[in-house]
Amino acid sequence: MKRILISTLAEYQTIFWIEVGKRLRELGYPVAFLSFDDRSSDMLAANNFKVYSAVPEEQSTDSNHEAIFEKFGVTDLNHWLSHERFAFGITNTTSQLRRFSEILRTADAACRDWRSNENVVLIQELGGFLSVVGSYFAARNNNIDNWFIEPSFFRGRMFFLRNHFSALKVVDSYSGSTPDNVLHYLNETLQKGTIVIPKKDSHQYTTAFKKIINLRNARRLLQKLIDKYIHQKKQEFGHIGSHVLTHMRMLWSSYKLRSQYSALDDMGNFIYYPLHVPGDMALTLRSPHLLDQLSLIDTLCRSVPISHKVAVKEHPAMIGAVDARRLRELLRRYDNLRLLSPSINNYAVIRKASAVVSINSKSGAEAALLGKPVLVLGDAFYGASSLVYKLNNIQDLPIALSTLLKPPQKTIDREMIERYFAAVWLHSHPGELYVAEPDNVNIFALSLIEATTKK
Repeated sequence: MKRILISTLAEYQTIFWIEVGKRLRELGYPVAFLSFDDRSSDMLAANNFKVYSAVPEEQSTDSNHEAIFEKFGVTDLNHWLSHERFAFGITNTTSQLRRFSEILRTADAACRDWRSNENVVLIQELGGFLSVVGSYFAARNNNIDNWFIEPSFFRGRMFFLRNHFSALKVVDSYSGSTPDNVLHYLNETLQKGTIVIPKKDSHQYTTAFKKIINLRNARRLLQKLIDKYIHQKKQEFGHIGSHVLTHMRMLWSSYKLRSQYSALDDMGNFIYYPLHVPGDMALTLRSPHLLDQLSLIDTLCRSVPISHKVAVKEHPAMIGAVDARRLRELLRRYDNLRLLSPSINNYAVIRKASAVVSINSKSGAEAALLGKPVLVLGDAFYGASSLVYKLNNIQDLPIALSTLLKPPQKTIDREMIERYFAAVWLHSHPGELYVAEPDNVNIFALSLIEATTKK
């Protein structure tokens, strides 16, 4: 019987993990938690779970980080530090290194204590925070499998990644007939133009203004302030000032960009680049060479054939997160660049586009589902599929775009598309993170066991 160690970073995660932990215990699996949040530690202890507090000691003055990182096999440190630099605006490398080494120590101690004949798995939501990265290296140092969970292409389903941060590679390996439930999902998605929004992120899909005036967000902010400054509780996501300033900048940027929107019906021939969430780990860790998306847009405008424009659209969950000054400068510089309103349905844009360029977003998969030419630049789950074109060298972008748009364009067989997405379905598991409804908790727990403890 495998023992399960689960990492949790914040209260909203812990509320869900407590219910999952209870269900796993009912099924006979010992469960413990690695907690990076003091409030979460209290909640878990109150529910009789073994809790390892992994909150780093900020007072630590040990500067012998090099030996610690060497022990855990951590190389390319700037790569692992980069996500928090963008997420929290951290500029002090020394404090990051100190925190990283402390996380490695505390997570390692938890792994060693909970391990029983190495029959343990560590469960984490995929992410780029040092708490996640440090826990991963600690688990591997103890020969414990680290399983990352991330939302799949399909609503209500998840990918499980064993011992790596890279995207799960799904190839064209499915040769049977597409299951009826998959066909129904695909047809309904195409008919309704429904994008994939995990329930845990649904509150993000709104305007910057509504996020600021949202009462739920205001209550969470007040609670975090009280916990941090009155109760002196330590929090993984404790960069409160940075978070507030980010949303104020998003509000201002969204206001500045509103006058720059073009109408979709007036576009003519264009390629479509949907902006990814800025600073997301899909960029910072999976495709760091493409992190500066505005530089990429500049390159696209100089690489696209003269017959086509470039259309870009902000990610609907992070409206205003793009640097408005730089984007407006690009719009002035290139008369073949157009900015679309983030409120326009993604499928509506893709249907009108001549081709789609994606680093690794789900928009690339949505375009492939529609049979559109797709150029993939980064580490994407669909990057190895014959439905798309994978570009390995950004210097070849002009040639790739010219080839992609040259008539007659390749027609992709519908059955081939359906079989590929059937393969994607079979690589995923039912359930959603941080949805504490009883039915989902049960489904999630069973999927977790099936995916991670029986291999």
